[in-house]
Amino acid sequence: MREELLQPAADPAERAEETTLRPRRLADFVGQPRLKEHLEILLGAARRRRQAVDHLLLAGPPGVGKTTLAGIVAAELDVGLRVTSGPALERAGDLAAILSNLDDGDVLFIDEMHRLPRAVEEVLYPAMEEGQLDVLLGKGPTARSLRLDLPRFTLVGATTRTGLVAGPLRDRFGFVGRLDLYEVGELERIVTRSSGLLGIPITDGGAAEIASRSRGTPRIANRLLRRVRDVAEVRDHPAITEAVAREGLTLFGVDELGLDKVDRAILEVLVVRFDGNPVGLTTLAHAVGEETETVEEAYEPYLIRQGLLHRTPRGRVATERAFTHLGAARGNGRLL
Repeated sequence: MREELLQPAADPAERAEETTLRPRRLADFVGQPRLKEHLEILLGAARRRRQAVDHLLLAGPPGVGKTTLAGIVAAELDVGLRVTSGPALERAGDLAAILSNLDDGDVLFIDEMHRLPRAVEEVLYPAMEEGQLDVLLGKGPTARSLRLDLPRFTLVGATTRTGLVAGPLRDRFGFVGRLDLYEVGELERIVTRSSGLLGIPITDGGAAEIASRSRGTPRIANRLLRRVRDVAEVRDHPAITEAVAREGLTLFGVDELGLDKVDRAILEVLVVRFDGNPVGLTTLAHAVGEETETVEEAYEPYLIRQGLLHRTPRGRVATERAFTHLGAARGNGRLL
């Protein structure tokens, strides 16, 4: 299968290793059973009719497998995969250049669909519905529109914020699938599979320890596995046992709930400095040295899911579980 990346990876070595851990076939994909069943039907029908799959929109939190599923769709149909993202398509001409170079049946994956500029969306509408591309020739009163036929293709879009995808664009997708966070048992299977691909033995206890601290996200599970593998190799451990996994995760500051340094800093501000009283988002962000958007979008959702933080009209409030997790008592102003 031909795969072409249209944007450079931030870390080529890490990106290449991450790609090797991704399953290439739907049968190897762990988790999301209902979505897998839906995709099996869509792909099977497309193969029987020898047609391109209908356009797909995949929604869900970061790191749960949207990019992986786009690659699986292309691999299952034995067609090319072109990868780009909403922020990378700044002008309508950027998308037009990609569309005009697709081969018949190709899969075009656009990550962060909710960040597509409006001008680029307008180019997508006729391409998705009619398989045609409108090109404007010239400027001013002499300008004229030329409509070009495009090869059959499947657009796979991914978004973490479905509500920000324009309604007319969302309605043009033939299937919208939602990916959820993973159960610990599913993450154990992912960690065990990835350790085999990385060539490091792992026990059931080691896989369970990593999975339980992975925040329900395969990407985080694989990242933690790589760090624990580093510890095992440097300290001459023959395999990743539960003790080795705990040693490595503690070394890299990931506690038993999967909280990292910034997560704990947020809780300590709420628990220690403000003793459980409401704190505004801006004040909280300044206290931990992060942007307000980063705190709100990257850290708060998991803390809320874990029952450690509440959002109220007066501000952010630490729960009793947060006090217990940090070993603090109300009124002390310090950790026990």
